[in-house]
Amino acid sequence: MPTDLDLEKYAELAVRVGINVQQGQTLVVSAPLTAVELVRKITRKAYEAGAKNVHVEWNDEEITKIKYELAPDEALSEYPMFRAKGWEEFAANGAGFLSIYSTNPDLLKDIDPKRVAAATKAAGTALQGWRHYTMAHKVAWSLISTPTPEWAAKMFPDLPVDEAVAKLWELILKATRVDLDDPVQEWKEHNARLSKTVDYLNKKQYRQLVYKGEGTDLTVNMPDNHVWHGGSTDNEKGVTFNPNMPTEEVFTMPHKDGANGTVRSTKPLNYGGNLIDNFTLRFENGKVVDFTAEQGYETLKLLLDTDEGARMLGELALVPHRSPISDTNLIFYNTLFDENASCHFALGRAYPITIEGGSEMSKEQLSERGANDSLIHVDFMMGSSSMNIDGITADGRAEPIFRDGNWAIELD
Repeated sequence: MPTDLDLEKYAELAVRVGINVQQGQTLVVSAPLTAVELVRKITRKAYEAGAKNVHVEWNDEEITKIKYELAPDEALSEYPMFRAKGWEEFAANGAGFLSIYSTNPDLLKDIDPKRVAAATKAAGTALQGWRHYTMAHKVAWSLISTPTPEWAAKMFPDLPVDEAVAKLWELILKATRVDLDDPVQEWKEHNARLSKTVDYLNKKQYRQLVYKGEGTDLTVNMPDNHVWHGGSTDNEKGVTFNPNMPTEEVFTMPHKDGANGTVRSTKPLNYGGNLIDNFTLRFENGKVVDFTAEQGYETLKLLLDTDEGARMLGELALVPHRSPISDTNLIFYNTLFDENASCHFALGRAYPITIEGGSEMSKEQLSERGANDSLIHVDFMMGSSSMNIDGITADGRAEPIFRDGNWAIELD
C-alpha cells in the first residue's frame, strides 16, 4: 500500500504538474469515495499552491449501479442541468478540473446496454458546453487514477483483494513516476522527450498514415495543418498542464472522411461499465460500415449509433510497444493506462487543438477542415508488437514511422 509520503508526492504531482494550480484559481475535483485520503492531500496542496477554492464532487459506483437497476427509463434520459451549467460556470471563470478515474470494469455487465446508452447520451448532450472548454484546452484539466478493490481484483484475480490493491498501487505510482525521488522534475524531462517527437511530426505534415498489423489494414487521410500534441500543453492563458498522468502518447486528428480499411482491437475497451473485446471496425470514406465483436457487440452497436459522428474517427495516437506501461504485459481494463500502452484511435469528437487555429473555430469551420464532431470521444486500442505505420508525404513517398510496434524515426 502507498505510504503517506507516496500520497503526498502523488498529490503534489497532480496539483503542480497535472493542473498547475495558479494563485486565486478554483480547482474542481471529481473522485470516487475510495480516494478520500488522496483527495484530502490534493485539497491541502492546492490551497498551499494558492487556490481560491477547492470544490470536490464525490461519486460512488454502487449508487450508479442501483440507479441503473431500479430507476425508471425517463430518469436515465435526464441529466441534472444545474450540474452541467455549474461546471460551465466554473470553466468560464478559469477553474481547473482534476478527475480521478477509477472504475470497476464489470460494474454494469448485467445492466441492459440500452439503459447505459441512454444515460451516456443524456450526459454527453448536457455537458457539451463544458467539454468545449476542456477539449479546446481553454482550461487546465487532468486525469489520474487510484485503485478500487473491484478494479484490482479484475487485474489480479488470483491474489487476495488487499494484495491486489497493493499491487495496483505499486503499478500506478511507477507509471506516474511517483516512485522516483523527484516526480515533478522527472515529468519535466519526460514532457521534453515527447515534445521532440511532436516537433518532428508537425514538421512532416504527412497527408496519409498507413497502418498494417494484427488484423489491421487501414489508410487514414490527414487534414491540412493538423497539429500533433503530446505530454504537457498550454491552456488559453498560457498555463502549462498535463491532461493525462500517465501519458506516453503523441496524438492528432485524422480527416473525418478519410479512413478506409479495417482496424482490429488489441485490448479490451471498458465503456460505460461494460467490456467490448476482440472487435473489428471496417471503414469506408471515414465511416464505420461494418463491425464485429466477440464480447460486448450490443454495447459497441449502441456506441456507434450514438450519433452520426460516433462512427467516424476524431483522434489517432501513436504509442510505442516498448513503453513503461506496455512493458508490464498487463491489461489494465482502464483506458487511461491501456491507451498509453498501445497505439489507438478515438471514435467521435476531435480535439479542436489538433488543427491549426481550431480552438477559435466554430463547429462548421472545424467540419470544413476535416474535424469530426460527436457527443462521444471514445479511445480504443489497436497497437501491437507487429504494427507497422508509414507516413505518406505530400509528394507521395512512404516513410517509416513505426516498425514492429516501435518508432522508426530518428530525432535530432
